[in-house]
Amino acid sequence: MTGHDHKPGPTVPSAGVHELLLALSVGFSIPSPLPDSLEDYLGGDSHQGLELLIAEAKDAGLLSADGTVAGTARYAVLKETQPARIRSLQKELVDKCVQGGHPLRELARDLARVGYKDPRIVAELQQCADEALEANPGLAAELYAEALLAGGDESAKAAKRAQASAASGDLDAAGRIVDRLLADPGAPDLRLGVDVAASVWAHRGMLSRSSDTYSWLGPDRVDGSAPLAAVAMIGSGNAAAAEELLAAAQPGGSPTLLAVALSLTQEGLRRTLEPAPELALPELIRASDMMNAAGTSIPLPETPAALAALCALHCGEPGVADTVLKAALTAGQGGDAARPRLFLLRAWSAMQQDNADDARLAINEAVKANHWPLAPRDGFLLAALEVGLARRGSDVHELVLAWERAREAMMHVSVDLYSLLPWGELMITAARLRESRRVSHYLHNAWDLLGRLGKPPLWSVPLHWAAVQAALLSEDPAGLAPHAAALVRASEHSHLASVLASGGKAWVSVLAGRFEASDVETAARGLAAVGMPWEGARLAGHAAAHADERRDMVKLLACARDIHPQGTAPSSGTSHHHENPRSATPAQAATHDAAGPGAPESSVLSAREREVGRLILEGKTYREIGEAIYISPRTAEHHVARMRRRLGAENRSELLVRLRLALGEGHPPP
Repeated sequence: MTGHDHKPGPTVPSAGVHELLLALSVGFSIPSPLPDSLEDYLGGDSHQGLELLIAEAKDAGLLSADGTVAGTARYAVLKETQPARIRSLQKELVDKCVQGGHPLRELARDLARVGYKDPRIVAELQQCADEALEANPGLAAELYAEALLAGGDESAKAAKRAQASAASGDLDAAGRIVDRLLADPGAPDLRLGVDVAASVWAHRGMLSRSSDTYSWLGPDRVDGSAPLAAVAMIGSGNAAAAEELLAAAQPGGSPTLLAVALSLTQEGLRRTLEPAPELALPELIRASDMMNAAGTSIPLPETPAALAALCALHCGEPGVADTVLKAALTAGQGGDAARPRLFLLRAWSAMQQDNADDARLAINEAVKANHWPLAPRDGFLLAALEVGLARRGSDVHELVLAWERAREAMMHVSVDLYSLLPWGELMITAARLRESRRVSHYLHNAWDLLGRLGKPPLWSVPLHWAAVQAALLSEDPAGLAPHAAALVRASEHSHLASVLASGGKAWVSVLAGRFEASDVETAARGLAAVGMPWEGARLAGHAAAHADERRDMVKLLACARDIHPQGTAPSSGTSHHHENPRSATPAQAATHDAAGPGAPESSVLSAREREVGRLILEGKTYREIGEAIYISPRTAEHHVARMRRRLGAENRSELLVRLRLALGEGHPPP
């Protein structure tokens, strides 16, 4: 040979192979029916002819072992084929599948994605979306979108498309869809569209807009959504409108599990507004049970489980709240969109019971419940939880950071009946940080809302208690008086109010320095009995720090040990500086009360720390301590922080108690 050797060029497929590759690229598959145009290349024995074409395509590297066309070959074949020819083959493919009784399913999705428009494809995708809507709203949203690509009517399934988007957490997409839907009073599924709009507004923390949406729909069209309208209207402070709508609405259809669940929800919620709401909680729990049993997910302003949990929390039954929420999460009540809120309410229940670890776990579950960011309503609840956990952990630095996040979160929501617990927590923290002006406008709206509802005790009592604590922190006797009086008045019908009234009275006596240890102990144990062990332990610990008699101090510390969930003393021979300061309690100091001065507490303090401790007991500030012993205020602060860790004190009151026991100081702390 002369010249250079030549490699063979690429194999050019035969016309039959080209036609096979085109058919497979369009969507035909082997061994299902193939296009009629391929018959011309198969010869007398169509089966053998097809096998020969397949073998030729595989030998040329154009067809993989599983019968799919190689990516580059598929691109080339489709690129060089006229669009009209491709559309003709796609139509033939759909015709053959329908005539042969083959389901379109994934084929319908593939054809829709490449822009093939056919009413049969639309019908198939919409049917699949309807079937997936309850169990997999994210998939349903994709299928509805693909139906539009296949030529579907935008308004035909608009309400269900909005439901799918909202249920999967895409509030913006749901809002855009229902905006267009509600602009047409004659649109199909208008009532469902209103339900979705109301749910979206509620998730955004604007429940009054949910109420307005149902008012726009009117009693003549609300039908089975009347209970949902009542939830929105009562929650935004308009119980009268809820009663009018329920009275005028047409009775619902058959008594299905869902219908019963919704009926029990509105009945239980209305009972919470009564002066004696004893039957409200059982009714709402049954509503949640029926919703769990129904196994359906519909757009809701608030789930029955969340309402039952809120009612339980407002009644001083956080354990009941947690049980209801756990069952609802197991059953998938409310779908993916409701999971973050249910987890956050579990976190609130755990926090109220002074179980910070469980609260953090529930918060983590809420944040990762779906891939969308938390809705504004849930983001606000999370911010208040972080504030509450920091306050109970006596972590001042973290409390300030959490407060800044809460300040931003509260600007995205408005006040409603179902957000009073977080607003109460923020009221207390604002008073502690001297930032009450930041929440005064919101709290004015909260009191106004309760006034419009007739000041129902169930919803009002916890907020009055928060106001009492805020007034105590602000040293505002005039601000305290009306809320203390409100608790006393509510005591006639509310056991919780009675306990909180006693707790408030005990706090006032302790801060005034005139209290009986037995009265404080009774009040502290009462708080623990209504699901507030942290509040009870704090009251007992603070009273112990101000007790004149040693026996009263020990008695109150023992009380704190009894009611605090983690109230266990360290084992014998264990030094306090090896403890986890988070797990220590004010009651642990009582385990060394018999040893007197020079007990293990003092042995873990350095000479300088004992000196700083005595100055702390004298009521000195960091600056004054620094001036007294010639150190900087920052160094004094570091000494105090180290003493807290070594003595296992969670807050200032506990530190004062432990220092008095460790240093043998007989005078009361400031």
